[in-house]
Amino acid sequence: MTQQEVIDIARNTIFIIIKTSAPLLLVSLIVGLIVSIFQTVTSIQEQTLTFVPKLLAIFLMIMLFGGWIIGTISEFMTTLWSNFGQYIR
Repeated sequence: MTQQEVIDIARNTIFIIIKTSAPLLLVSLIVGLIVSIFQTVTSIQEQTLTFVPKLLAIFLMIMLFGGWIIGTISEFMTTLWSNFGQYIR
């Protein structure tokens, strides 16, 4: 296994991590921003107020995108394991 192959596998792994986590992180960011604006407008300074809406939004996104996330990770792992014989040369 050459150095370039290791770098390619690492690059693909990082790309898959970013691609599969982006929808959840973006929704969490948007919900947190909306709750922060709501807290600022209403002068409610409760620290734990952001957790429940973020959790609900993330659970909803997992329900919507969970199949795609698992499919993407499974496809990557299948490709990685099917090429395993090439890597140990």
